Amino acid sequence: MILLNRINGQPFALNPDLLERAESTPDTVLTLVNGAKYVVAQSLEEVASLVGDYRSAVLRHSQDPVAPIGPVAVPDEAVAVSEGATVLRMPERGE
Repeated sequence: MILLNRINGQPFALNPDLLERAESTPDTVLTLVNGAKYVVAQSLEEVASLVGDYRSAVLRHSQDPVAPIGPVAVPDEAVAVSEGATVLRMPERGE
């Protein structure tokens, strides 16, 4: 799952395997394979990077089953987290 923010700042997790198309109109609109659409606060480039990072983590896990596959978080300043919430983060490259 990748972590994104709706345009109002509300965070949500998305399974990137269901992503069919991402457009910048100028808001970033994600279209899923079932036709559902989500408008997100992240840029098209950020979404593409998150999907790429997620897929890299899946491949790493296939080679090393102990490697974590968890939610890929956007930068801290882009995530509004309520007090007491738990945020899972993927390790940075090289960690």
